[in-house]
Amino acid sequence: MQRRAMLKGCAAAVAVPMFTAGCDVLDGSARAVDELAFDPGAFTTKTKTVATFERDRKVTYRCYENVVYVAKPVDKAYQSLNVSVPTEIDGAAVDAGKAPIVFSNSVGGYLSSATSRPPDDGGDRARNRDLALTAGYVVVEPGARGRDLVAPDGTYFGVAPAAIVDLKAAVRYLRHNAGRVPGDTDRIVATGVSAGGALSALLAVSGDSRMYDRYLAELGAADASDAVFAAAPYCPVTDLEHADMAYEWNWGANPLRSGALDAAASRELSTAFTDYQASLALQGRNGFGPLTAGNYGNYLVRTYLEPAATAYLTELPDADRSSYLAANSWITWAGDRAEFTWPDYLSHVGVRQKGVPAFDAFDLSAPENNEFGGGTVKARHFTLFSLRRATGDPGAQLDSDLPEKISMMNPMFFLRQRNAVRAKHWWIRVGTKDTDTALTIVGNLAASLENLGDEVDTAMYWDAGHGSNEDPEDFIAWIGKVTGYAG
Repeated sequence: MQRRAMLKGCAAAVAVPMFTAGCDVLDGSARAVDELAFDPGAFTTKTKTVATFERDRKVTYRCYENVVYVAKPVDKAYQSLNVSVPTEIDGAAVDAGKAPIVFSNSVGGYLSSATSRPPDDGGDRARNRDLALTAGYVVVEPGARGRDLVAPDGTYFGVAPAAIVDLKAAVRYLRHNAGRVPGDTDRIVATGVSAGGALSALLAVSGDSRMYDRYLAELGAADASDAVFAAAPYCPVTDLEHADMAYEWNWGANPLRSGALDAAASRELSTAFTDYQASLALQGRNGFGPLTAGNYGNYLVRTYLEPAATAYLTELPDADRSSYLAANSWITWAGDRAEFTWPDYLSHVGVRQKGVPAFDAFDLSAPENNEFGGGTVKARHFTLFSLRRATGDPGAQLDSDLPEKISMMNPMFFLRQRNAVRAKHWWIRVGTKDTDTALTIVGNLAASLENLGDEVDTAMYWDAGHGSNEDPEDFIAWIGKVTGYAG
């Protein structure tokens, strides 16, 4: 769909239809009011002290709260956003009118996220948010519908693809209000953690896809682009229809903390990963060559895990490093570099977080089963493996509406399409003891982007778990670098 041009002034209003920023528009012979115009005067002033790496800094900012971002919301509590705009840093006035916009969702577990309640995404979002303000950036925190929302008639109205549709609508709202909402709407950096990380990646690769148009139209979303400039997904739980395969390939040898695992199902899923990985035809970083199920462990060790361990050990005082190495004799410290094998790393991680299957549970108990619910049905199978195993019907097929919705929730689908309107700058992070999904999820996301020529900064935090954020100052500096913003 061709996006309509923004108005620069009211004189041009006759040239475009409604939802044009900043003024009334002509609609036939009647004069209509823009329902989605941002009100620059509707703010409260707040002040906070932020601990940075160097010192505490005092930030004064304007806070626009609970701004509804669609004309026909299903539920305003979730389809609204907050905007924070720094005006003073350590007593010095700042102008954030052209600053990057950090678009930080707080979705966790594909649950609903409201602007009126604290984030529950398993990660240290507040740290990035506060540091962004001290850097002079605008911070936008959108709400979104989620799988837990149920209407009085029993309809689940926040299941797929509601969350990504809402985030797209929020981006469209910002772009629609370019010049009125503070910040540079051409320099939006999407970020989130876990399911929120998956959604930020999806938002960034699916820019302006027509697959979502009918859903956005139903909400009265602004007729503007929903493309973003950059993305920073933390431990993204994504590629859901292949996540069970990847999980068993990665963590199949690791025990569950309590309870038995279905070893036969684990082996079958792990074997299926071989064909899926081959179908991606990805090349590894630094001339590694084709990424296959057979060499992926070595690739992760060489590309991410050994560098993560090396960075961790290098920063330790000598005595602490010696103690750590003594307790982890499987690591060889070759002067200034950690070396080890993939099996030894898996043993070091120990227990796994999830059972078999990890995402499309046979008994429909996984959060992702709920995410792909529909109508008054709370949970559904979204892979043929689990559907056929659970029903005992080798010819069972997914509900007819599911294939499209599954694709709409997976960034890998859009990367395989080589969507040209994707973000080209990426910051991706995950902990090496994060067993909420397979490490290949991050590996394949990063490799897909790199193979398309995008700028990707991917790293792992050694011995860190789910939702970790160990280099927030570097992330803030990265935003300034890729957006070219000097403050």
